[in-house]
Formats: sequence, C-alpha cells, structure tokens
Amino acid sequence: MFAKRRPALAAGPETAAAKARFDPRALLETAKRPPVAAAAAGAFFLVAGVVLVGVVGDPRAGAPSARASIARPKPAAAPAPTGLEAFTIDSLGMFQDLAVPGFELNGDSGPVQGTAVITLPDSEQAMASVQAPPRRPAADPLPAAPIAGVIQQGPQGPLPVIAPDGRTPFSAYARPFKSDGRPKVALIVGGLGLNAPATKAAIERLPAEVTLSFVPYADGLQGWIDLARAHGHEVLLEIPMEPVDYPDNDPGPYTLLADAPPADTARRLDWLMSRATGYFGVTNYLGGKFMASDGGMDAFLAALKSRGLAFYDDGAARKRQGAWARGSADRVVDEQLTAAGIVEQLNALEAAAKARGSALGAGFAYPVTVEVAARWADGLKARGLQLAPASAVARR
Repeated sequence: MFAKRRPALAAGPETAAAKARFDPRALLETAKRPPVAAAAAGAFFLVAGVVLVGVVGDPRAGAPSARASIARPKPAAAPAPTGLEAFTIDSLGMFQDLAVPGFELNGDSGPVQGTAVITLPDSEQAMASVQAPPRRPAADPLPAAPIAGVIQQGPQGPLPVIAPDGRTPFSAYARPFKSDGRPKVALIVGGLGLNAPATKAAIERLPAEVTLSFVPYADGLQGWIDLARAHGHEVLLEIPMEPVDYPDNDPGPYTLLADAPPADTARRLDWLMSRATGYFGVTNYLGGKFMASDGGMDAFLAALKSRGLAFYDDGAARKRQGAWARGSADRVVDEQLTAAGIVEQLNALEAAAKARGSALGAGFAYPVTVEVAARWADGLKARGLQLAPASAVARR
C-alpha cells in the first residue's frame, strides 16, 4: 500500500524539478474557488481606487463648494463704570495689584508697592514711558476733624454748621492757599473710599494740593478722610443725584431725586452729610436729571448755603448759582481713558488757566488718571502755572 506513494525527494532531482515547474492550470483551478475569488476582487477594487485618486484627483472635486475667510473679532474694551457700578467694590478693582498684604486703614503698613508703566503722547511735557511715582511724604497736614464750632450732632450723625462767630466748614476745612501770581490750576480726583488700594494710592501719590472726593457709602469713611487730611488734601463729599436713565442707573438708596419735595431732598442730604466730617464742600455724582430740576437744585443749594458748604459740579450745572461757594469743572480729564487722552485734557486745562487766570479739572481714581496726574502736577511750576486746591478757585 505504501510502495505506490513515494516522496518527491526520493524520486530523484529530475522528478522534483519537474513537480516544481509553474502550472497555469493549477493556478486557474485555485482561483476558481469562491473564497479566493472574493478576496481577489476586493483587492482589485482597492488598488483601482488608490490609482484613480492619485491620477485623477479628489473624486468629490466636482461637487459644489465655497470658501470663507473667518477673522476672529478682538474682544471689546470694558466700558468705564457708570451709575451704581462706581459705588461698588468690584468696579474699582483696578488697583488690586497694588494691594499691601495685611493693610489696615488705621495701621502703618508702609507705602503701596508696585510699578505701573504708561505710554504718553509726544509733547513737550510727555515722556516715552512713566514709572509710577513713589508715595509722597505727608506734607503740611491739615487739622484733624471735627473742628469745634462748625459741627453739630444731627439725628443720624454729625452735620456741618456755620459757627456763631461766622466761621464756616468751607473756611475751616479748606486747604490754605497763597497765590504766587501765576495762573492757578486745580484738580479734583473722585470715587474714593470704596477700594482701599485705589484710595491709598491717590492719597499718597498725588500732591497735597489735589482735592480728593469721597463716596458717602464707603465703609470707614471717616478714617479715609482723616488719612487724606493728614497728607494735606482737602476733601469733598460726593452726593449721588438722579441721572437721566434712573432707575436703570441707580446711584444708591439716598439719591437726590428731581421731583422729590424739598423736605425729602433735605432729609436725604442730611443723611449723606452725616456720614463723616472734615469736608469743606460737596460735589455731584451723576445727576443729569436732578441738576436740570429747578425745584430740586434750589432746595439743595439753599441747604448748602445755610451750612457754609461749597458745591462743585462736573460742568453740567455751570449756570446754577447758590451754595456758600461754587465751582464747575472746565474739563473732565479722563472721559477718554488713555494716558494720551488724559494728557490732552490736562494740556487744555493749562491753556484755559493761562487765558483766564484759573481752571478746574475733575477726574476719577483710575490708575492711569492718578499716575498721569501725579507726573503732570510735578511739571506745572516749570510751565509757569501754580497747582491750587479746588477751594482756591471757587467763586462766591
């Protein structure tokens, strides 16, 4: 049985070579098997597809298509605070990078640390960049408040009054000033008291002749006013007034309202004025609608006059007379919140002072406002002007 099946190697070289020769009929028979045929067809179509794309291109190239160039928009700049935003801590976070760890209002924590670099426009008094000026030593501190005779206790706190001898809070709390004959330029910086680093920076970096304005809603308001006066700054109190878009823009619960009866205006004003002592006058916060109201403004100005206080406005109530003394800003220096825009307004303020003998500017305690104003004030004398407190340019 086994003798008939010899292995190919046992058959000798010639027989093995013959068996190894290519046999087309054997290959054809193998290809006819169903599994082999299916695999071969799949491989053929795959190779054909690769060749077709390589030679002809993308088979979807004939389909309709369109191209669009998409540009990512730049983020919009944050708007300046308006309405009650300026009376909230969050909107005044711009000085948080200057905060001193462990700082307390009544403590001695040293100067505010940090460096700010701002770019100024090309002008005679502008440099390519500005380093934040250091804390100024307290110079010519003003007497501590309250001063006897110009204060009385009201239902909700101390209120300013005219003393029996005729002294007024205006004369008692204003910074003394002696003119040297040069044109006078005054600057009020407001929005202070809510943000500790911002307030401390303004008090310590600005010259003593710059008048500071404080928000009545601030915690520790009396401490801030005392610190400002210790550095030589005279002080104003900000009075929130009804804006044209009230109540959408609401400056607080004691806002003076245009259509309120005089008694209500007097009641709200007394509450605001009783928050602290040591201010020689008040200034408006907002108030587009209130300052256009004859009834509201008459009651307001009459109350200030009876208490010996000045009223300073941002320029919107220039034609309104009243109060013990009056002042209106010729320029709001930081409506355009850039170093170049602020310098431009300060230059215009200088020109107005040289033309008329005096000029008054107003600004908010933004970091760039404080730093530019500090540098600007240092160069006034060389430019033939005298920096004066706001009380020195008031009119009676």
